[in-house]
Amino acid sequence: MQRGSDRLSVHRDDEMKHELQGLLRSGHPTRTEEWHDPEPAAEDDPQVWGGPVAPGDSRASLETVRLELARNLSRTAFPSGPAELARALRRKNAPDALIEALERLPRKAQYANVQELAKELTHTERPPREGRA
Repeated sequence: MQRGSDRLSVHRDDEMKHELQGLLRSGHPTRTEEWHDPEPAAEDDPQVWGGPVAPGDSRASLETVRLELARNLSRTAFPSGPAELARALRRKNAPDALIEALERLPRKAQYANVQELAKELTHTERPPREGRA
């Protein structure tokens, strides 16, 4: 038994289900008016479909590394050193590649904000040398 606390009537609910059937079946917008469709991605939007961005990766620009760090670190994490920041990233389930890059930074360094940390990661990150004895 319904108590009547629904905002919509049963008839309006069925009508809305019928309106959505085309969208659900086709997998793309079915509206004829272009202004109803979602906007396509812009050129400067982060590439989220490529997986997490890690310093040292070919896609790792300063902006993308900063964005990835800002997603996982809060303002309260700063000022801190690499060890404390790595622990904070682990608690937030950040990508392993990002945590490993932080662990390679000098232990005594201190970072006041995400910008400083991202600059340090993108400038000091170098691929490991192979065949070094």
